[in-house]
Amino acid sequence: MQDLHSPPLKGINVVDVSHVLAREFLRGNGIDEATVGVVWDAIALHTTPEIPWHKRPEVALVTGGVEADVLGDGLFEIPTSDQDAVLAAYPRLDFKRGIVQAFADGFSFKPLTAFGTMNSDVLERVLPDYRRTNFCELIAANPLGG
Repeated sequence: MQDLHSPPLKGINVVDVSHVLAREFLRGNGIDEATVGVVWDAIALHTTPEIPWHKRPEVALVTGGVEADVLGDGLFEIPTSDQDAVLAAYPRLDFKRGIVQAFADGFSFKPLTAFGTMNSDVLERVLPDYRRTNFCELIAANPLGG
């Protein structure tokens, strides 16, 4: 399934199906298009360093939550009592290995979509034959020369 509003990159659409499903779910529940757009941005940009921090607060908040949960970034801003309550309710059983595998399971079948994101790091960890796309090699291969 592709998001028909996003341009493909060499025939590969980099927008994950989760964006499409979220959009359909929100529209189906009467959410206005402006809010649907904010949710789309939050999902699309949460693996992109820096950009979300310059978008709407909701987009930055999703990125901040993901970074705190997955990487531990910004934990000093969350009171320890709140961290403890969340961890008591949702224990992190084998989280560090499990989350990497879950990420890989989500996009290892479409490795070209990892270009330009930290998803390349995940694929390098779990797919022995994976070779990330190199931006400099793309420039060197440009048929326009120069």
